[in-house]
Amino acid sequence: MRVQIGKVGRPHGIDGAFFVEQPSDDKRWWTTGATFLAGGAAAEVVAHRTSSGRPVIKLDRHVERGAALEVERDALPATEDDEYYAFQLIGLSVAEDNGRALGSVKVVAPGVANDVLELDTGVLLPMVEECILKIDLEAGRITVAEGFA
Repeated sequence: MRVQIGKVGRPHGIDGAFFVEQPSDDKRWWTTGATFLAGGAAAEVVAHRTSSGRPVIKLDRHVERGAALEVERDALPATEDDEYYAFQLIGLSVAEDNGRALGSVKVVAPGVANDVLELDTGVLLPMVEECILKIDLEAGRITVAEGFA
């Protein structure tokens, strides 16, 4: 399984470097020598810097703007207790703590203050402790507090 760690963004300078859109918080991907898949084929970072706090990288080959930057799932570091990768939440069923079903997670959207779970029913739920009571990956279920849906 491949996991997206970013996307090729707009160019930065004239040397082939570009901004990484939706970059992973794991900074090791944005350093010289890092390797991953870019547009479905292997690529290596040959230069890196930041601009306005965002990663700017140059790869060993040309990649079209908008192309996905991906790694194999097992290349990701293990998570700690109560930590999850966003992709692990996609498809989980969501219900209030009173048992009322709300739908399934369709998208985990990045937000300004916190991420937001977008359900297949159109419900939007903030990823904050007051709302998300329990995430059980093994059972495939997220329990949320009443009053957020």
